[in-house]
Formats: sequence, C-alpha cells, structure tokens
Amino acid sequence: MSGAEVSDGIRLARAALTRIVEPGDERAGRWLREFGAVDVVRRIVEDGEPLPGVSEDRWAGLRARAADVQPERDLERAAGVGARIVCPGDAEWPAQLDDLGDARPVALWVRGRPSLRIWALRSVGVVGARACTDYGARVAASLGAGLAERGSVVVSGGAYGVDAAAHRGTLGASGATVAVLACGVDRPYPRGHVQLIERIAEQGLVIAELPPGDHPTRSRFILRNRLIAALTRGTVVVEAAYRSGALGTARWAQRLGRHTMGVPGPVTSTRSAGVHELLRGEAVLVTDAAEVMELVGDMGELAPARRGPVLPHDLLAPGAAAVLAALPAVGAVGAGDIARAAGTGVDDAIGRLYELRSLGFVERHSDGWQLTRQAIHPVLPEGDDR
Repeated sequence: MSGAEVSDGIRLARAALTRIVEPGDERAGRWLREFGAVDVVRRIVEDGEPLPGVSEDRWAGLRARAADVQPERDLERAAGVGARIVCPGDAEWPAQLDDLGDARPVALWVRGRPSLRIWALRSVGVVGARACTDYGARVAASLGAGLAERGSVVVSGGAYGVDAAAHRGTLGASGATVAVLACGVDRPYPRGHVQLIERIAEQGLVIAELPPGDHPTRSRFILRNRLIAALTRGTVVVEAAYRSGALGTARWAQRLGRHTMGVPGPVTSTRSAGVHELLRGEAVLVTDAAEVMELVGDMGELAPARRGPVLPHDLLAPGAAAVLAALPAVGAVGAGDIARAAGTGVDDAIGRLYELRSLGFVERHSDGWQLTRQAIHPVLPEGDDR
C-alpha cells in the first residue's frame, strides 16, 4: 500500500464503496462523515437500518450493487497493474481534495510510483477541447513542456485533443504528468490512447475514483473534472466552446478558490468562444508557461516583461531624435531648414546631424542632408508594423 495510517478494515470498506456509490455523491459523503466507512458498508451489505435521507428505491439500488462487491478482488486486480488505493487519512492523500467537502472522493485508485500528495503540491491542470484545432494542440503541448521545464506537474484527463497534447508535451520534456480517468485505472479510455496512458503510468501517475475494470459514463466524465480542479493550484483552459466540459473544470476551480486561466484564440473560432467568455469574467489571460507559473508558482516566480523590440533610434537623446524627425523621407534639405523644423539653432542642428551621421541615420550631400536607407526602412522583427 502507501505506508499510511488507515486500517485494513477502513481500506477494504472504502474500496467497496468506490464500487457501490457514484463519484461525487454528497449524500454518501455525509454518511461517511457521520458514521464512518466500515459502518456504512456494513449497513448496506447486511441490509441494516437504511441510512438517513435515502429513498426506498435508492436503498434497493445500493443493496443490489453491494451484492457483487469483492474489495479484496479489486485490490488484487489493482496490484496486478501496479496500482494501489489511497484513502483519506493516508500519508499519500492530497489534503486539497478535502476542499470538496462531502463531494470529495471516497478513495482514489492510483497507478504509478510517485507520491500523489507530493506531486499535487506543485501541479497545474491543463484542459480543453477534444476536437481542438492545430493551434490548440500546439499551445497545449508547449504549455506542457514549459511547465515541465519549470518543475510543475501537469494534470489533465487523458482525452483526445488538448488533454493528450498537454500530456505528450510534458512527457516529451521528461516531465511529470497525471492523467485523471473517468474509469478504472486498468482500463485506459479512450481506446486510442492505450499507449499514451501506459506511458503516463510508467513515467507519471494515472488516477481514478472508479475501481478496476469500471467503465466511463457521461456523468463520470463531468464529475471527474472536479478532481482536476481540486488537485491542482490552478487550471488553464486551452480552446473550449460554450458547452465544453473543460469550462466545468474551470468553474470548479473558481468555486474552490484556485487560479483560473485561459489561452485566447481567434475571435472567429467557436472552439475558443467559451475561453473568451471565461476571460471576460474572473479568469486570467495567459499565453505561455511563464505566465502560468507567475500565478501558481512560488513568490517571485515572475514572467519576463513583454515589450516590443528596441530599435537604434529609440536610444537617441531627445535633441538628436528631434533633428532626425525633422528630415523629410525623400530628398536632401539644408541645415537651416532642419533647425527650424526641429525647433533648435543651426549650430546645434549641425552638431546633431554629424552625430546622426556617425550612427548611420543620415548622410551629407552637396545640397544638404538626407536620411539613409537604414533610417527610412529599419529592420523590424517579423510581425512588427511600425
């Protein structure tokens, strides 16, 4: 197991409950808080007194599920793929999951060698559209690699699109990544990501609330999002339409007091419309890993200042800059005309002109002074429209 304080009886009871109750069931969370895992299981399995607030039909449903529960078998099956169960009270349990209150997981099935608690302390969720664009995939992969290089753990859902790109970017940078599944840790989903999830299990962690062999459902995908939000210090959304499940992760992050970030896309893209709406609210716009770490990293971990390129004429003294601006774009002009346009004396203008000539901005002709090609057409980085 994980060298924890939880007793074998509690561990078996919580393992059984991961198969009996659905993830995020707040009523079951209240039962656990009030009666403890062992008593809850006993009352369900042995047809004891119904637990508070449960209807007759639901009690019958819980009893039917409990009839086939064999927690010892689930633990053996998990061990067969190198997985373990981590419960509240274990040394490996991430304390931030307790922020979910009664909606916190009954337990987590964890596959991989690292400590989930340690990794969660410096982690960032990266989520987004399954049907992402090439732009979204590139941004997610770049974020994954950049966060990995800065020592952060990247948490995502193992899905197609943005999730996969973030995982692959992290793995490509030999970084730490966690895949949170909506099914058993021994049943990689989607099927097209078997190799990716196996690689994550070898290099990082694969976790789930569902017991081994269990299958995903739509509701389980939605509930899985709260784990990504709760585990991490902040969530970045890369491409999401208005009804994207990734926005659910962001809303959970906001509810839990975590940082919420979004990467903008083209204003004409429906796949970025949800992100833009998020950014119109409380989310923070980010464009790379440095800006993400400025929010979720340690104090003083600031992104570099962003500004345009510094060109030679930006460094001129005000007097020289005024004389340079007084020269016309085409043709030569006399020193007197330049002095009047610059608002200075002729001697000062001539001194400035010789200074500008030494810097390559102007050249002397018999009939006056004119701008050089460098001054008229400065070399600008691609995309600069000055």
